[in-house]
Amino acid sequence: MNITKENIDELNVVVSLNVAKDDYAEQVEKKLKDYRKRVNLNGFRPGNAPIGLVKKMYGKAILWDELNKIVSKNLMEYLKNEKIEFLGEPLPSSSRPADIDLETKEEFTFTFDLGLKPSVSLNLSKKDKLPYYNITVDDDMVAKMMESNAYRFGKSVSADSVEDKDLVKGNFEQLGEDGNVLEGGVKTEDALFAVDRINEDSIRALVIGAKKGDIIDFDITKAFTNNTDRSQMLRISAADSEKLTGNFRFTVSDITRHQPAEANQELFDMIYGKGVVNSVDGYKAKIKEEFQKELAIQSDFKFIIDAKEKLIEKSVIKLPDEFLKRWIVVANEKTTAEDVEKSYPEMQKEFAWQLIKGQIATENNIIISDDDMLEIAKEQISSQFRQYGLSSLPEEQLTEFAKESLAKNEEKAHLHDRALDNKIVAYLKSTVKIDEKNVTTQEFNDLFK
Repeated sequence: MNITKENIDELNVVVSLNVAKDDYAEQVEKKLKDYRKRVNLNGFRPGNAPIGLVKKMYGKAILWDELNKIVSKNLMEYLKNEKIEFLGEPLPSSSRPADIDLETKEEFTFTFDLGLKPSVSLNLSKKDKLPYYNITVDDDMVAKMMESNAYRFGKSVSADSVEDKDLVKGNFEQLGEDGNVLEGGVKTEDALFAVDRINEDSIRALVIGAKKGDIIDFDITKAFTNNTDRSQMLRISAADSEKLTGNFRFTVSDITRHQPAEANQELFDMIYGKGVVNSVDGYKAKIKEEFQKELAIQSDFKFIIDAKEKLIEKSVIKLPDEFLKRWIVVANEKTTAEDVEKSYPEMQKEFAWQLIKGQIATENNIIISDDDMLEIAKEQISSQFRQYGLSSLPEEQLTEFAKESLAKNEEKAHLHDRALDNKIVAYLKSTVKIDEKNVTTQEFNDLFK
């Protein structure tokens, strides 16, 4: 097989593969004989059909399949051996038509366009400056987290009288116009509602302060204006609930109150594990430490955004734009050329940024291992559990969850990118001048507006 390369310009080449009969004949013949053994043709026992008939009926399809395999294999080997670095994937050439005529020829020429990777020059030093935003953890954030944990790890207790956040259980009975229980009316035992779901203030005031056994009459449609809530509470259809009018009598049978957990050793052990935190001050410090970890991830994310903008501007990377536009359309079935044209400026930046990251990784021998991705996965899972107030997930269980994430190809690719970004951040922090700025969470969020 003869393979040639034609340079169109510094970023575009055409690679041509000339496939002679000797390159494919033996493999095609073997496939025809194998197909003959398996094919069922009318009038012939399996495996006894004339080879000529099999070739006439299936020869072109088999030849085309083998040509594609041969060309694909030889093209990729050639690009690897010649150390030709390219973007996207090779595409059938738009400027050099292939010479493929299966009917009349035995020698074929396949041609491919390639968009080459451009050179990237960064030359980073302390002369280059990038901002880094340290998000401060204030006392209010710590206090709110303590309040959230207290509620999350609290427990329900029985109360003597109703307060504004309580759950009230009791029996409903529909009343007639005379104020007495309506015969044949709606009756519901052990109905349950939250006091703060009552819509009308005057009715809520009637309920607050009530004790077990107290009887309260009120207009249920004014108390609970949401028909779905009302029908579920009374255990009747939405249609029947919609027709309700007038008052109901409610007899209080039970009052349940959520009691927040106290900031004591029991709570500390429940959240962080036994003995990890031993005082309220230590509890506050631990909350602050966890916030700082979470916020550092956000700070690094912003740092990467700023670095991307700065380094793309500094490097001035030229891309094989027309080739890339074609490749994006081919690689994405639902994407049109018009779609690509509209969004290409942003795609262009992303291509450039990926090249910059690749260059930094190559120059500094940055390699992402499975262990790197495993640690990122563990951090990610720990963060998710911390959102639910759980900070003491056993290491074995955490590792198992992380390995499950790595087993998913899409998630593994995401974890690889995260791990690479972390190492890029570490490299940039040690190489360029960092202009550190302390900001509040609000000031940080405003940076994205």
